[in-house]
Amino acid sequence: MANATKPSAASKFMSADEAAALIRNGDTVALMGGGGGLMEATCLFQAVERRFLATQAPRDLTVVHALGIGDKGYRGMNCFAHEGLVRKVVGGHWVWSPRMQQLAREEKIAAYILPGGVSSQLLREIGGARPGLITHVGLGTVCDPRHGGGRMNASATEDLAEVITLDGREYLRYKPYPVHVALVRASAADEDGNISFEHEAANLDATAIALAARSSGGQVIVQVKERLPRGALKAREVRLPAAWVSAIVVDPTQSTSYDIPFDASLSGELTGSDRLAIDAQEACATTEEPINAPFGERQAVARRAACELFKGAVVNYGVGVPDAVAKLVVRRDELGLIHQTIEHGTYGGSLLDGVLFGYARNATAMLDAPTQFDFYAGGGLDIAFLGFGEFDAQGNVNVSRLGGLTVGPGGFIDIAQNARKVVFCGTFAAKGVQLHTGDGELRVARQGSVRKLVQAVEQITFSGPQALVRGQQALYLTERANFRLTPEGVELFEIAPGVDLQRDVLDQMGFAPRLAPDIRVMPRSHFLREDDRFGALS
Repeated sequence: MANATKPSAASKFMSADEAAALIRNGDTVALMGGGGGLMEATCLFQAVERRFLATQAPRDLTVVHALGIGDKGYRGMNCFAHEGLVRKVVGGHWVWSPRMQQLAREEKIAAYILPGGVSSQLLREIGGARPGLITHVGLGTVCDPRHGGGRMNASATEDLAEVITLDGREYLRYKPYPVHVALVRASAADEDGNISFEHEAANLDATAIALAARSSGGQVIVQVKERLPRGALKAREVRLPAAWVSAIVVDPTQSTSYDIPFDASLSGELTGSDRLAIDAQEACATTEEPINAPFGERQAVARRAACELFKGAVVNYGVGVPDAVAKLVVRRDELGLIHQTIEHGTYGGSLLDGVLFGYARNATAMLDAPTQFDFYAGGGLDIAFLGFGEFDAQGNVNVSRLGGLTVGPGGFIDIAQNARKVVFCGTFAAKGVQLHTGDGELRVARQGSVRKLVQAVEQITFSGPQALVRGQQALYLTERANFRLTPEGVELFEIAPGVDLQRDVLDQMGFAPRLAPDIRVMPRSHFLREDDRFGALS
């Protein structure tokens, strides 16, 4: 019998609209991206939206993504935020798509969350045809079926995980699912269909979602910026081999981020004198908060948080106030004294923040995100600096659901649950707060109307009781007072100079904390406006 004719490699190249037509009603579609346009297949996302608005197809998709994707406007997950286009979303982080959050609030989709690392690693397990992901990550949190099972609204009725016991120890088994389509972003494809990530600012979970689709018999659709001749790519430059790839779309307008066309320092391609020429302060000037931002409570919290650092520490920074800790380390010229990581898979470099969180200028290494999360889950982090939405008397922290709105944890659960020490950094209260500082003291002129220290959090994204079982250290740092986790609950052990303990702290809390027998006053230097050039690691 004659061999069937295989499609030529050239037939894999097609337009974005042709690629979008490969998605069928009811498919499960895996997306990648990290906010700000990081490795986002924007052209493909827009083609799916364009097809749906014109034809009302495809319909009833299940969309899965590990990290936040979008711009809070019309890009990223916002392209999929149409009633009828999706019926179910399993997202690691939702804040970049207010439209999708609204669909969840209105019960027009089934809304779920998973830890970002778990989501990426589960896709890798699906790619290997294994029976899901078995891990300790998520125990005692909203992802534990005993605490919500990842369900974020009434339309979400499934448990994404189950509790199992192995050798007398509890684990969660996150259940596998078929992936019908993977929408992947990369830099270039050669004529045979081999794929390179050379000019990307991260790897994220591209390999994992492609494997998951391939194992499921689905389509791997890759958006690239350029088409290269056969043989143009070295074997070690190929991250997705042609055998994995179903379709390729060339988008010559593809950019490093939504607003940056291309920057070799973000893709880690600079070496030698070219790399040294980029000063760290110049790098931070492109972020939302300049390195020399006006002094305020964020900087005061950062100075206290930085006291937990030590030489050689492996650290992770989350979004929000922890950004200020990262900037302080750069300002003190201490970056080379620690090992800086972020969950996107990046080591070293100058971290960008705000909409560009996930990018690092002149990174020293870039790994796949599932591998980075393996490192975290295995106990590789010494210290994690993370934000908080609210925390309670038991030391539980909520960042995943605030005011009834689906937010999602991103990599928060994977990181917070596995760092030897977790330092939660945030402001004491919200909405209407007025503070005065900069002269060595902190004075509260107006209390906030929203309490962040509550009797019980709305949702458990970090479990204080589980942290005690694991032997973790946990600190909760604010500009007014600092707390630590003890077997008896949260204990207040430091206050800011100038703060009235009863009026400004205890009366503004939703619970009565344990009081340390020797409550200390934080150093006045944390609250001085002058430039803080020298740190504890120097």
